[in-house]
Parts: sequence; structure tokens; C-alpha cells
Amino acid sequence: MARIAERLGRLMGGEEPMGIRPVAAERRALGTLDFSVLWFDLSVGLLVLVTGALLVPALGLGAALAAIAVGTLIGCVPLALVALAGQREGVPTMVLFRPVLGARGSLAPSALNVVQLVGWTAVEFWAMGEVASVASRRLFGFGGRTFWIAAVAVVCTALAAGGPVIVVRRWLERFGIWVLLGSAAWITVVTLRAGELGSLGNAPATGGMPFWLAVDLVIVMPVSWLPLAADYSRFARTDARAALGTYVGYAAGNAWFYALGAMLVLATGVVATPVGIGAAVVALAGGGVVLLALLVGESDNAFADIYSAAVSTQNIAPRARQRAVVVAVGAIAFALALGFSAERFELFLFLIGSVFVPLAAVFLADYLVRRRGRLGEDALFEPSGVRWLAFVPWVVGFIVYHWCVPTGPSGWVEAVTRAFDALGLPFPLLGSRLGATVPSFAVAFLLTLVMPMDRSNRSARSRVDPARPATAAEPRRAARPPDRRSRS
Repeated sequence: MARIAERLGRLMGGEEPMGIRPVAAERRALGTLDFSVLWFDLSVGLLVLVTGALLVPALGLGAALAAIAVGTLIGCVPLALVALAGQREGVPTMVLFRPVLGARGSLAPSALNVVQLVGWTAVEFWAMGEVASVASRRLFGFGGRTFWIAAVAVVCTALAAGGPVIVVRRWLERFGIWVLLGSAAWITVVTLRAGELGSLGNAPATGGMPFWLAVDLVIVMPVSWLPLAADYSRFARTDARAALGTYVGYAAGNAWFYALGAMLVLATGVVATPVGIGAAVVALAGGGVVLLALLVGESDNAFADIYSAAVSTQNIAPRARQRAVVVAVGAIAFALALGFSAERFELFLFLIGSVFVPLAAVFLADYLVRRRGRLGEDALFEPSGVRWLAFVPWVVGFIVYHWCVPTGPSGWVEAVTRAFDALGLPFPLLGSRLGATVPSFAVAFLLTLVMPMDRSNRSARSRVDPARPATAAEPRRAARPPDRRSRS
């Protein structure tokens, strides 16, 4: 596996992977425009169309577009702030969580992130394979679902082995973004022609989805990228506006494709699934070529999932070889994609939000307010244990999320319902009319600010953190007794 990984890396022309060490100034190559291109590309794709399609006909087009605008404006703010922290500190997102959760405490979000990213990669492989099979059957009379899933798995894994700088500079800016823009513009034009904008706007709503719950369904996409944002902004030049590029790029693509997904459903009456949306695109755009071009954009989402899963794994096991982990993630996701089902896709999206929305709030409250937007290498790599107090607002935010919008497997929802009924609390809170993201984020953010800073696990400083960059003074520092005056 290690040999395969190295060959993929050489094939893509990538440099030696950085791991989780702070990125040196000479390796920081991406500017503001680079981040706009990267995050625009990551914000669009087939699965975003599918999620936008879930908003209608429960909402009318006007209400759906309003939910898309509000959700995009809100959801991209924490994404951009995490990108800002990544640029300042030069480390991946999971390492940024070390000062607030502790070095060992950061293993919890790292493990959760690996699980969700492997899952997202499998979803991407499955969706691309299914849609490529539909297009291939129309063009060549050959479906070959397994073949196409394997093909996209190889391509996306190779991109991840190359690394972000190579993908942005050599793949996206020279080829991928232009193919994506052209195909997206054409699909938008033919959708508007087929549905006639006036008739789309007058389509009646069937109800069943409160407005703020629809906003949550929009916010969940940028929120799902929160654990990845700093993995890429750490490669930003010192004069780059990584946060601005991240916000503008993601917001533009997110709003466009959510709206396009809603309009596709209203124009064609297609079912909101990857296969259904893919078939509608093929029928409207005049063939499978445009759909295959759209898959070029989808491949970069899978690249980001694979790459960041490997980086998060290195926060758990710093000595793991990044490219070997990349190949392992691609292989596992391929196996999962072969047996994937889309039945719980919407629940999967809400479940992601319930974990990472309050976690982002805890980190941003600690980083922006308590630490005034600066950490430093000592805070990032000192060998601390678990800062348990920081888990309190994270867990409370998670509970608030499920109080507002219970979601997940039926057994989980039933258990949550029984728990709140036993407490005599109204459930769900206000009938889910507030959504879950804003209440969960606000509670976790404010609770973090009022909680005392956890100074426990001081004895952990006597252990050497294998992820900390070695220095000439390290042997002498390791031989000294722990400094009881230092913050652990």
C-alpha cells in the first residue's frame, strides 16, 4: 500500500506531505483567488443539487430561495473563521482543537471527522458511479456501475495523494473550474427554459418543512466542511485573504446549486435522489457529456474528503504516512460505496450538523474571544491530556440540537423523544420552527465563554508529544521536571 501511495504522489507531482506540522513560509503558495476557486468548486456538485431539491415542493420557490440565501450567509461565516485560524496558525483543523480540548481530547473530534469523511467519500463515489453509469448507458449502451465507482475512486485517490497545492494550481485552475462553470451554466439555462421562470415561481408548496428547518438544511453543507477548512488555509500566503476567498467562493457556489436543485425538481418533477437528478440533467442538457463534465467538479469534493481524512488520522497517529492513509481511505470508501443506500441521506446531513455545529462554536469562542485570535506553537503542541470542561458546552450544544430537531436512526430519535418526555419538556422545541443550528451554536458559544478555563492534567506535560516538531532544546526540556506554573 505504501508503494502504491508513493507512486500516486509522484504521478500527481506533489511535494512531500506536510502532515500536521506548521506549514513553513516557503510552502505557503495559495492566494485569495486560489481559495475562491477551491471553495467554489467544493461548494458545487451533484449532492448539492440533490439537497437543494429536498426543499421543494415542501416550500414554494420564493421561500426556498430565501432559505438558501439566509442559510448560505449564516453557514459560511464559521467556515471562513476556521479558515482564518488555519492561515494564522499554519496547522490543520484538528490540531487547532488541541488548545481548547487538550491534545488527547482532540482525538475525539479527529475520530468523528475520519468517520464522517470516509462516509462522505463513499457517498461521493456512489453518487458519481451511479450517475456516470446512467450517462454511459445512454451514450455507449454500457452501464457498468462497479466499473465507474472503481474509476472515480482511483482518480479521486490520486488527486488526494498529490495534495491541495497541486490540485488547485494544476487541476482546478487549469482545467476543472472551467469545465464545471461551463456545464453548470448550460444546465441552469436549459432548466430555466424547460420550466419557465414564472411558472416555477408559482408552483404551490405542499408544506411540512418549517422555514428555519429549511435554513438548517442549507447551513449543513458549509458546516460539513468546517473540520476541513484549516487543512487548506494553512497553505495560504501571508498576504492572502484566505477567509474572504473561502467565504465568497463557497457562498457563490452553494447558493447557485441549491437554487438549481430546487428549480430542477419544479421544472421536471423528478425525485430528489442522485439518480433522479442525474437523469433530469441528462434529459435537459441533451446528453451525458454535460453530466460527465459535472462529475469533474464532484471529483474534487471526494479529493478533499480523502485528503482531510488522512490529515485527521495523523492527529491521532502522527507517525502514520499520509499517502498510505490516503490510499487506505480510498479503498475503504470504495468498498462502502458498492453497498451504499441513499435512503437516509437527509438524516445523515442533519446528524453531521448536530456534532460539528456546537464543536465549531466551542472552538471559535475559545479562539476568537478568550485567546484573541492567536495560539502559538506551544499551545498547539504541548503534550496535554483531556480538558474535560470544554466538552460540557459541546455536549450541551449537541443536546440542544436534538431537542430542536431530533434526527438520526429511528432508534436514536425514539430514545431522545422518551428522554425529553420523561423530563416533562416540550419536544421538539417550538415544533422545530427555530431550526437547530442557530440555537445549538449560540448555546455552545455562550456556555464556553462562562465556563472556567480547564487547567487539569498538568502531569501530561512530562510526556513527549510525538507530533510536536523537534527542536535542538527538546532533549534538555524533556529531562526537566514538569513546570507546575505553566498552563497545561
